Amino acid sequence: MADRSLEGMALPLEVRARLAELELELSEGDITQKGYEKKRSKLIGAYLPQPPTANGAAVVRCRLQPGEGVPRRPFRSAHIGVCDIREAAARERAASAAGNRPLFYFRFGVDQALPQERRAPVTPSSASRYHRRRSSGSRDERYRSDVHTEAVQAALAKHKERKMAVPMPSKRRSLVVQTSMDAYTPPDTSSGSEDEGSVQGDSQGTPTSSQGSINMEHWISQAIHGSTTSTTSSSSTQSGGSGAAHRLADVMAQTHIENHSAPPDVTTYTSEHSIQVERPQGSTTSRTAPKYGNAELMETGDGVPVSSRVSAKIQQLVNTLKRPKRPPLREFFVDDFEELLEVQQPDPNQPKPEGAQMLATRGEQLGVVTNWPPSLEAALQRWGTISPKAPCLTTMDTNGKPLYILTYGKLWTRSMKVAYNILHKLGTKQEPMVRPGDRVALVFPNNDPAAFMVAFYGCLLAEVVPVPIEVPLTRKDAGSQQIGFLLGSCGVTVALTSDACHKGLPKSPTGEIPQFKGWPKLLWFVTESKHLSKPPRDWFPHIKDANNDTAYIEYKTCKDGSVLGVTVTRIALLTHCQALTQACGYTEAETIVNVLDFKKDVGLWHGILTSVMNMMHVISIPYSLMKVNPLSWIQKVCQYKAKVACVKSRDMHWALVAHRDQRDVNLSSLRMLIVADGANPWSISSCDAFLNVFQSKGLRQEVICPCASSPEALTVAIRRPTDDSNQPPGRGVLSMHGLTYGVIRVDSEEKLSVLTVQDVGLVMPGAIMCSVKPDGIPQLCRTDEIGELCVCAVATGTSYYGLSGMTKNTFEVFPMTSSGAPISEYPFIRTGLLGFVGPGGLVFVVGKMDGLMVVSGRRHNADDIVATALAVEPMKFVYRGRIAVFSVTVLHDERIVIVAEQRPDSTEEDSFQWMSRVLQAIDSIHQVGVYCLALVPANTLPKTPLGGIHLSETKQLFLEGSLHPCNVLMCPHTCVTNLPKPRQKQPEIGPASVMVGNLVSGKRIAQASGRDLGQIEDNDQARKVRTEFLFLSEVLQWRAQTTPDHLLYTLLNCRGTIANSLTCVQLHKRAEKIAVMLMERGHLQDGDHVALVYPPGIDLIAAFYGCLYAGCVPITVRPPHPQNIATTLPTVKMIVEVSRSACLMTTQLICKLLRSREAAAAVDVRTWPLILDTDDLPKKRPAQIYKPSNPDTLAYLDFSVSTTGMLAGVKMSHAATSAFCRSIKLQCELYPSREVAICLDPYCGLGFVLWCLCSVYSGHQSILIPPSELETNPALWLLAVSQYKVRDTFCSYSVMELCTKGLGSQTESLKARGLDLSRVRTCVVVAEERPRIALTQSFSKLFKDLGLHPRAVSTSFGCRVNLAICLQPHRLWTLVEQVGDFSLHHTNAYSPPYLLPF
Repeated sequence: MADRSLEGMALPLEVRARLAELELELSEGDITQKGYEKKRSKLIGAYLPQPPTANGAAVVRCRLQPGEGVPRRPFRSAHIGVCDIREAAARERAASAAGNRPLFYFRFGVDQALPQERRAPVTPSSASRYHRRRSSGSRDERYRSDVHTEAVQAALAKHKERKMAVPMPSKRRSLVVQTSMDAYTPPDTSSGSEDEGSVQGDSQGTPTSSQGSINMEHWISQAIHGSTTSTTSSSSTQSGGSGAAHRLADVMAQTHIENHSAPPDVTTYTSEHSIQVERPQGSTTSRTAPKYGNAELMETGDGVPVSSRVSAKIQQLVNTLKRPKRPPLREFFVDDFEELLEVQQPDPNQPKPEGAQMLATRGEQLGVVTNWPPSLEAALQRWGTISPKAPCLTTMDTNGKPLYILTYGKLWTRSMKVAYNILHKLGTKQEPMVRPGDRVALVFPNNDPAAFMVAFYGCLLAEVVPVPIEVPLTRKDAGSQQIGFLLGSCGVTVALTSDACHKGLPKSPTGEIPQFKGWPKLLWFVTESKHLSKPPRDWFPHIKDANNDTAYIEYKTCKDGSVLGVTVTRIALLTHCQALTQACGYTEAETIVNVLDFKKDVGLWHGILTSVMNMMHVISIPYSLMKVNPLSWIQKVCQYKAKVACVKSRDMHWALVAHRDQRDVNLSSLRMLIVADGANPWSISSCDAFLNVFQSKGLRQEVICPCASSPEALTVAIRRPTDDSNQPPGRGVLSMHGLTYGVIRVDSEEKLSVLTVQDVGLVMPGAIMCSVKPDGIPQLCRTDEIGELCVCAVATGTSYYGLSGMTKNTFEVFPMTSSGAPISEYPFIRTGLLGFVGPGGLVFVVGKMDGLMVVSGRRHNADDIVATALAVEPMKFVYRGRIAVFSVTVLHDERIVIVAEQRPDSTEEDSFQWMSRVLQAIDSIHQVGVYCLALVPANTLPKTPLGGIHLSETKQLFLEGSLHPCNVLMCPHTCVTNLPKPRQKQPEIGPASVMVGNLVSGKRIAQASGRDLGQIEDNDQARKVRTEFLFLSEVLQWRAQTTPDHLLYTLLNCRGTIANSLTCVQLHKRAEKIAVMLMERGHLQDGDHVALVYPPGIDLIAAFYGCLYAGCVPITVRPPHPQNIATTLPTVKMIVEVSRSACLMTTQLICKLLRSREAAAAVDVRTWPLILDTDDLPKKRPAQIYKPSNPDTLAYLDFSVSTTGMLAGVKMSHAATSAFCRSIKLQCELYPSREVAICLDPYCGLGFVLWCLCSVYSGHQSILIPPSELETNPALWLLAVSQYKVRDTFCSYSVMELCTKGLGSQTESLKARGLDLSRVRTCVVVAEERPRIALTQSFSKLFKDLGLHPRAVSTSFGCRVNLAICLQPHRLWTLVEQVGDFSLHHTNAYSPPYLLPF
């Protein structure tokens, strides 16, 4: 039905849209032909066709957004360009969403002077060049860095290509219902295929004649109307320049191309064919998008365009019915952060295991010797009675001379004495403190193995479970809190120690040992004979055969810093000693030199347990002697002709450094040199170097015996001593690149990125070993695959004490074959060692699970990184080799962090040169980037008891920002390769986009509000307080007259008894006296500021209302700490000066403190304002009580110090204060008959309001508990809540944390004392910091057995200006009137006086 008379006319889009709508109605039969012609004539009657230009082009008007779709280029030719139908469609796409945009004039036509030739193809390089021209200064160019590694540039390459593939600027999708173009395929007019992701403006797909333009137009019309038989003008087959222009205009009026389909190329024209653009002078007008009927262009629920053969309104109704229901609320808040990250694609060339599935390796059978004792206590009894003078243990002093020789007879008698005193001298006969089966702590220094040995065997004889731990040197030792948690979970109440150690423990001023942080309350028991009672002659310990009772508990520190207790049964203890005896070939009366820690691990197993079983003589070398003389252990081997020595690779290294000073060394007596840390693959260098130096001094190669062990599996493997010196030890040169993928690949030693490992011997006798995959189900590894070693044996640990879940994952593992069948009916134990079983059953260890760091899917071991860093020149840059390597999570992947102590004489230039070399070495050897390399001063990293670096504490300091490094080198560009994906076009506008759009446009998308404060009160008394009294001072006077004896405040001391209390009339009278003192002694006027420096208590409340009675403005200030004046007093001085206080009120004790000599050293005491002591008050009443003239005048100042040390102050008016108190009254339902327990600091924020103001306004009784009292009695707050049957209580996070840690092991005793929290309705944590969800959950779970309901615990939500937006769970409220007027000069944040959108 199209009329060619429209070809030369320039009609507005609205007119053409209406014409298209008329044609659609005519084709559907909705109107007649006569009606169509009448309406059509009426529409086009006012428009005259534009005359053709000199070259026969017609003018078409359309609206276009500037800069979108058309490049602004100068004209380089006078010719008129040829326009493609795709170009016109793209311009219509821009015009469809335009409104109030400038008009552009496009000329379309055929240039008679130009030959019919193809345009130059649009190559990717040309598109890229144009894209770079039009996006100069964009985000990609600004953040480009030439120092990025190839990995990052490769990761960003796809990002740039995706952006260059669509050169048109991205824009928001129109809200008009759109048509999907994906279901239609254009006619094949190209001679070649397009690249994936490229635009459809390729020259090979560009028609070269009008017919090609008609074909493309026909395809677009088919996509729009769904039929090729439509009678509209878009389906006509006219040809020629004017016909093409007419069809182009119709298509521009009718099409609305989807933005998610590939847009036409409108930006890659050659210089010979440019579009001529003329910008007319004139204003813009509003224009709406074109429509097709009432339903525009509709889609089904699946996004497929529907045919318009039915009525538009009916089809719209059908689509509405098909529309899915609104998704649930939780789907609007799905975190899609992980989806935005670049997914790490696996390397197609990465090595993969190719060997067959491994078979479990069985150790030799554990031999049965007839004279082996049935238990370790029986062995002690045998040697103590048969050979009482045989030497058992010789200790050394710091000079290397024998300090004490413990014989087997002395060990037997003293152990019996310790056992008797533990069982019978602690507690009473009716209620002994220690019973058989109880756990006791063994706290002995590293230089006193004899006392430890006596105490350990005394516990075994008493059938008490010893828990050896390190000596706490201070109350804040690294990891000490976790040790205390272990003791608390084990129920330890008694600690055995030596006399010298007991004297060296930190003491309080009264001479008592304080309770260490996180530790349970312990009774310290000295085990020296002079402090013990001699057992009766008829008393004898009950020695039984080894059974499944727990023998001892060995502590283990995990990767995250937590401490676990590994339980070892008596049968496992005995079997382990038998296995070591068989593997090492121990015989009676052999001498062994022990340099290791005798309280745990290999030092305990060989130097304390197995030695007694075989009546061996142990020479113990303390750590303090090794620091003075590293050759001391070699000297003792030569002196005592020792057969066995237990050392670490570091002891061998130190001996190498100092061996030049020693002569006459002969190590020929050694038949076994046990290397305890042989599981560390880097120990091989120390072993080889030690052998090369001392082989000429009698040391044989087969003597060096590395071993592998773990707290869970005890001794895993050990190299056996042999007499065949021709049999070399096993070793392998493995590719470090293959190890990162968990694959064994043999390499040559000439390469740098290799790891040379030595075997740690064979599997222990009586044990079965296999390796399983480190993650996922415990499936057997292949023969060329690295896995976690697992052991099945009797001589292993049995569980983590009190942790059944973790025990099941570690001690109850059933390895499975590839088919899913378990290899044994008996459980295996994870050793935490990564390795494999090589040829001949030799065990190789390449790392530990605790040191494993998985970066971008590759495994790296912390020990390997440490070895590489320490090998960088200068090798002595790191102070004493103190370096820590760990990983932190950034963008959902692990990143490597290196922290090292630099030498004191290092310069900044030296430091950064060394750090740069370290980064290069790690990158070339391990092919991994380092996220952060930090250098700290010497001796500043937290240490373990033996002097090493406490890794978990160091990591925690790094995460908290408390590491305080002196040099830092951050390299995120070398390791963060999973950068967020480039911004992509979303298929539809989601709820997040709507929320952001509303926020940008200034709309409030949601809000929550509480009850109106103007509502009718429940009783006349509350209504009277609200309507008649505008000020708190008036409320207090009224209560003193009406209910003078009503109790308002009760203050508790550390014992839980009432220290002080205040009734209404008592508070009123004390406030009057303070007001008289301010006016007479202080000579203060109305509006003067007064600083109140009081401890938490009643005096602070009375002083506050005394200031209100005198018309002064009070400022509550936390008093300085008597033991830390240097840091706390300047804060007090700063608040007093900033608030411009004219007077300072305090108690007599604090007054003396402010003028003391210590205070004079911290601040200038001469600049204090007038200081008034309120302990001596006048007895007369004021002539008149001050009443403010305006409710908006200042009531008090609220000062606080933020966590960053910034001082912030808020002014609170009388109106805001009253409104605030009334809001809390309504929210918490506070009445005179109610009791509320408050355990908060009353100096700022909501804590001050609850402590001082709310009781006067609401009339309820406040039970005040100073938080400082909980340091002495952690159960004070909860006992008060239970005793007074309180329903509502308020506390802080510090109080909750103190109760959680201090009462964690006392819940049963508290329950026995009658503590009941079932009446608590709300327990609100008041804090301005972030919610500590883990702490509140732990608190709820811990005290659930005492009746505390989990839903009763909640957190208040507020800020500095609006202190309580949310005060109880699931209730939000706010009010403009209760917000502080404005912040003072020192505020660090400002909050609006209304609730922010959620």
